Amino acid sequence: MKLLLAYLSTCWFRKNPAELTPPVSFMWKNVAFYLISGFIVEGLIADPVEGPLEVMGRITMAFSSIAALLLYEKKWPYFSRLYTSIFVCENFIMTLAVCVEALYFWMVMNHHPYYEEISTGLGIFLVVWYVTIVAYIFRRFFNQSISVSLIFAFSYFVLTYGMPMMLMDM
Repeated sequence: MKLLLAYLSTCWFRKNPAELTPPVSFMWKNVAFYLISGFIVEGLIADPVEGPLEVMGRITMAFSSIAALLLYEKKWPYFSRLYTSIFVCENFIMTLAVCVEALYFWMVMNHHPYYEEISTGLGIFLVVWYVTIVAYIFRRFFNQSISVSLIFAFSYFVLTYGMPMMLMDM
């Protein structure tokens, strides 16, 4: 629990994720949670066949993007530390996204007049927060400028979410 809280503190930009070393069991539990939460979210918004395929595409793109970045930066030994840092924060944001989905459903069922605006605003906030967290993690691991870290984080977001979504729409 202490290690999880240390990783979650990176979501509030308080802990340097490059200083954390996760045990193997923690890393794989994190990946399992990523898959399960992804299946839940996609199950709520996508086709039963497309959802799991998109989640598998996202995890493939996530691992590939992280590996490519680490090879480019010549820091391959940091692979498990970097993906764990990103996935813990992504799992946290995904959990909040499930809550936003539940809130959306509740607001629709109760005929709230601004259900679309509220849920869209919360969704945009979560995406911006997520990209900012990933930029922070990249900045800590690679000692890059804020602008370069933001470009890498936005590219990572587009690759891990945009590419699988685009491929599923073909």
